[in-house]
Amino acid sequence: MAKKLTTQIKLQIMGGAANPAPPVGPALGQHGLNIQDFCTQFNNATADKKGEVVPVIINVYEDRSFDFITKVAPASALIKKAINLKKGSGNPLKDKVGKISKAQIKEIAEKKMPDLNANDIDAAMKIIEGTARQMGVEVE
Repeated sequence: MAKKLTTQIKLQIMGGAANPAPPVGPALGQHGLNIQDFCTQFNNATADKKGEVVPVIINVYEDRSFDFITKVAPASALIKKAINLKKGSGNPLKDKVGKISKAQIKEIAEKKMPDLNANDIDAAMKIIEGTARQMGVEVE
C-alpha cells in the first residue's frame, strides 16, 4: 500500500551545503524527520550545484520517511550569475544595473525550461527577459 503523505516542505538551500542549522533544521524538525539524513542525501544530490540556490520540495509521509525533488535555481539567481551581479536594482525603471545578451537569456531559458510554464523556447525567453527587466537589467 502507498504511504500517506502528511505534508510538503518547500525550501531554498545552497547546493551541496544543507546543514541542520536554520532554515533546514527547524523546518524538518517540527515534522519529526531525521535532519542529518536529509542533509546527507540533499548534499549528495546537489554536489554539482555548489554555490547555486537550489529550490527543493520535500514530501513528508506518515511514517516519518521522506523523499524530495530538486528544481532549477530561480531565474533571478541565474541572471545574476550570468552577468556577475551582486543584486538587482532597487528602482528597476530608473536605475539599470547591467546588460544581458539574447544568447545569455536563451541559455538561462534552456536551463530553466523544465520548471517554466512555457510551450517553447521563445516563450521561455520572454519569461526570463521579464525577470531581467524587473531586476533593472537591460536586454540587448
